[in-house]
Amino acid sequence: MSQNNLPPVWNRVGKHAVFPEANHDEIARYNFLANLNRHLASVVAPGNKIAYEKRVRPQFQQECDRDLATRQEVHEAMKKDPYYQTWSALRRSAMEMRQQAGRAVVLRQAQELTEKANRLNQDKDTLKLNPDLEIPHYIQAVDHHCMPGSYYTELIEGDVTPAANYDSGLFVTTAGLLGRMSDGGGKAIAQWLKTEYPEFQPQRILDIGCGLGHNVVPIAQAYPDAEIIAIDVAAPMLRYGHARAQDLGVNNITFIQMDGTNTGFADESFDWIQTTMFLHETSYKAIHRILTEIYRLLRRGGFTLHIEQPQYTKDMPLYEQFIRDWDAYYNNEPFWSTMHDIDVKELVTKAGFKEEAFLQIGVKAVNDIEEGQQSNETVEDYGRLPAWNVFGAWKY
Repeated sequence: MSQNNLPPVWNRVGKHAVFPEANHDEIARYNFLANLNRHLASVVAPGNKIAYEKRVRPQFQQECDRDLATRQEVHEAMKKDPYYQTWSALRRSAMEMRQQAGRAVVLRQAQELTEKANRLNQDKDTLKLNPDLEIPHYIQAVDHHCMPGSYYTELIEGDVTPAANYDSGLFVTTAGLLGRMSDGGGKAIAQWLKTEYPEFQPQRILDIGCGLGHNVVPIAQAYPDAEIIAIDVAAPMLRYGHARAQDLGVNNITFIQMDGTNTGFADESFDWIQTTMFLHETSYKAIHRILTEIYRLLRRGGFTLHIEQPQYTKDMPLYEQFIRDWDAYYNNEPFWSTMHDIDVKELVTKAGFKEEAFLQIGVKAVNDIEEGQQSNETVEDYGRLPAWNVFGAWKY
């Protein structure tokens, strides 16, 4: 692999006051895993399609006297193939190793990270936690991305380690393609909005499923006069996200522990409601409830946008549907497949939006890694490439 095809080194990750410290060996593990992810995507993964075309599909046609008809059939056929088995096992192992490496980094400094966050959060009315909030079952049932305890589990009082683990390791999983602060999605959508609708000046913005806030911060920076409310059900993510935003000098975001299906906010009280790579971790029923809630909350003339991986459509080849489905089976993303099978235009119109108000665009992450640190040509990784389908609607 040529040098300019290597991912940027982990040392180039953006730092802030609550970002975990890593020693030499921990950095070396992160760099190894970033390179392993890039190698699997660029060198190993393309062999899956060769195996499909040269071996798996012809064998199915011969045995069944017909062609493969669904992505589920492709999955059943491919999982018997030794090449796919090898790639899939390596990809799963890379994610497990990434979680092990990240937890090793943050757990040894859990108390220190908590104290740092506490100092930044202390006496601030822009962080509002609700210890009585019931974590939805569909969140409790899954260790997302093989992360033990998922986003919400607290090991110590005031815990922020799930967020610190996620923040420090996201640069590794994406091989730096989201930029130094892993905020390329938020930057992309803010730039698109300012370019396409410069007259739109939202005064009140809601971000649902904000996590550690890495994608809402660029939105708050792009609209510094707006009031931003970022909600999530996971207290560790909110504590960390609030402290992170405070240290970065972003003070117009209020982080609230809240379920997006039933916020309690007043009718028509927001100009813009956003989700970023959140709906695919949400149950089918909850997605519809969230969209209905969004419609209730939006003012006339406001709009909603949702950043996700591409939807599975009739135009998408079966092989591509199958390979994009990998996360649903092997990366603890049980709602991934269902979400990307939804007709998103029908989803938003059922929530109350007019069909002619629907919009759908494509955006690519804004990456501020300096020129020369990575190749300009990004290999499609079917689920991790930061090139997204964005859908939503204006409320007339």
